[in-house]
Amino acid sequence: MLVAGFAALVAGVAAAKSGPLKLFLIAGEPSGDRLGAALMAGLKTLTDVRFAGVAGPLMQAEGMVSLFPMEELSVMGIAEVVPKYFHLKRRIRETAEAVLASGADALVTIDSPDFCLRVAAIVKAARPDFHTIHYVAPSVWAWRPGRAAKIARVIDHVLALLPFEPPYMTASGMTCDFVGHPVVAEPVASEAERAAFTGTGPLLLALPGSRRGEVARLAPVFGAVVARLKGQHRDLRVALPTVRGVSDLVRELTSGWAVRPQIIEDPAAKRGAFAAADVALAASGTVSLELAANGCPMVIAYDMHPLTLWLMRRAALVDTVTLVNLVSETRVVPEFIGPDCRAENIAPALEAALAAPSAQEDAMRLTMERLGRGGEPPGIRAARSVLQSLQAWPRR
Repeated sequence: MLVAGFAALVAGVAAAKSGPLKLFLIAGEPSGDRLGAALMAGLKTLTDVRFAGVAGPLMQAEGMVSLFPMEELSVMGIAEVVPKYFHLKRRIRETAEAVLASGADALVTIDSPDFCLRVAAIVKAARPDFHTIHYVAPSVWAWRPGRAAKIARVIDHVLALLPFEPPYMTASGMTCDFVGHPVVAEPVASEAERAAFTGTGPLLLALPGSRRGEVARLAPVFGAVVARLKGQHRDLRVALPTVRGVSDLVRELTSGWAVRPQIIEDPAAKRGAFAAADVALAASGTVSLELAANGCPMVIAYDMHPLTLWLMRRAALVDTVTLVNLVSETRVVPEFIGPDCRAENIAPALEAALAAPSAQEDAMRLTMERLGRGGEPPGIRAARSVLQSLQAWPRR
């Protein structure tokens, strides 16, 4: 009955318009590109659909031709955005104009709220009836709860990655579905991929971020941590997965580390490194969930421009930035933020994680369960939510 009901829903969407469904999607960074690619794949299994928008390589592989390189949008923080302000402002205007000219049935913005929500605002101002969907609920539970009401002025429907987020969105007038986190559907490393990282010494996974600004800020600190660990583990090995757009900078900034890291860009090799690592030092963000999915104990470290950090701390509503801590409702993952992001603080925490690797196991397992492991793939759940939202929209 459920399958028949959804088939009728898809037919209802198709009947409400002529030709295939048209969606304009915007992703601004690698994590959004992964979400968008899974959503596109899910939609293609459910209905006849065409795409336009701004995309990275994964979304392009699903059939998107990007309006401009997605990497132009991969900036974060007030101080970091200022030098690119006029360029980003022009891209916002160009993208909004492209949305309005595209003939799309809906705009789906994926994370990157500083860019995406500004585009949505221009689209809504020109066409109040234009349906807008935002993928990744802004973390109003963490800071600035008033943002939800502002977002509701330009967004109609939200796809949430975390199970506790929908009430924050619906309270402000948007509809919202928890669609699961994509990390639960990531492919698991094969034995061969894992075995490629077999060695005699402990394997440290270094993850200084996917944006050039954060890599530049964190690489020297991570390098100092590696030097300290090398003093305790002469056979220490370091693997550093990275992404297109920052790999050149990563190679430059790690060339002088006490242990020259193995730079990894290939997705299969990345899976193997995540599965084989004994411990990870990672920037704050969704990477903590990837580590949890692989059962890898971790320490989180992050620094940013002092002005950005001061503003965020003044508005913070939670006492941790680590998603594993938040979803599992524990505080087992150590984190070192801002002035605490120093090698002399971080290295002992990594040593403790190496000495007691099972200390984080229960929290990581619970996190994966709550994010939807074992259920329907998030890409399909997100696609179904988009179609249901579209069917409901004309009647509102």
